[in-house]
Amino acid sequence: MENYFRRQIELWGLEKQKLLAEKEILIVGAGGLGSSLAFALGSIGLRKITIVDFDEVAIHNIHRQIAFKLEHEGKKKADIVRDTIQARSNWTEIESYTYKFETFLETIQNRKFDIVFDATDNFETRKEIDSYSKQTNTPWVYGSVEEFYGQVCLFEKSSFQSFQTAKHKPGGVATPIVMMVASFQANLGLKYLLGDEVERDILYLLSFDSSGKFQIQHFKMPI
Repeated sequence: MENYFRRQIELWGLEKQKLLAEKEILIVGAGGLGSSLAFALGSIGLRKITIVDFDEVAIHNIHRQIAFKLEHEGKKKADIVRDTIQARSNWTEIESYTYKFETFLETIQNRKFDIVFDATDNFETRKEIDSYSKQTNTPWVYGSVEEFYGQVCLFEKSSFQSFQTAKHKPGGVATPIVMMVASFQANLGLKYLLGDEVERDILYLLSFDSSGKFQIQHFKMPI
């Protein structure tokens, strides 16, 4: 075990590595953000990762959803991500559910996670995640991406209800910004799981300004 995780043990030490081995996370969504989150967190030594997504791989998904190959078209995303990530590490159990999130909650009864990662693409499921989070006192990491913009927040006490959720037609998206947002989500969640200092209830906005300069803005969410 120590040889497999050698480089990250050099970063945070053996005791924190053992702490990760006690943690269980939930990733809701197995598409663009979900694939990247699974790659980022799937081989760091967590006890268990549960992935929920009812959708199937479509041909237009593959260019930006890094877990999938052309041969996966028509197959369940959650199952493919499970198999892909499980093949990279023997130290973490990967479990998949091919349900909608609402149905998933009905199946797990009182099961508890250490943190939830949002990898969805719709407001209604995020509201359900936020409701579950508040009911179970579980923090969750919101992430969204569109065009060359991203948003990330580690929700603990603030509510997703603060967001304006009017329907709009989403813009296009490419792989690099998806991976960037997912990496930001993964780092926030990882700091939390390690017990390190990390800001909660701060909304981060990632974007390029009119001159092409990359910028990160952050705002305190109302509590």
